[in-house]
Amino acid sequence: MVSSVTLIGVGIDLIDLERVRTLLARKGEQAMTRFFSAGERDYLATRPDATGHAAARIAAKEAVYKAMQALDGARAIGWREIEVSRDGEGKPAIALHGLAARLSDESGGLRIQVSLTHSATSAGAIAIVEAP
Repeated sequence: MVSSVTLIGVGIDLIDLERVRTLLARKGEQAMTRFFSAGERDYLATRPDATGHAAARIAAKEAVYKAMQALDGARAIGWREIEVSRDGEGKPAIALHGLAARLSDESGGLRIQVSLTHSATSAGAIAIVEAP
């Protein structure tokens, strides 16, 4: 049996690693706490060169944010309200908090698929947001 879902939106984002490297060098912990949850910061602290991982997570947050814009009030979603983690298989997963979680609940529980990538010079992500 195939269940039907409603496409809320698709978002994509690309970011230059040098831009993230410069941001982290200039703003350090201030930038880390602005963009990332405690769990995300803990994960990034385990990476020898966290720039690519940080950039991919910023791109994923922006992609999810863009994909949620069809929902009333979504423009007010903050960076830490979209958290990038890993599921049991190690695949990227999204957890929503605050306003983002409330909008998800009001929509019947959003399903979010996300894919991240990074190279030596850039990072990107695509997100698909669906509602039941």
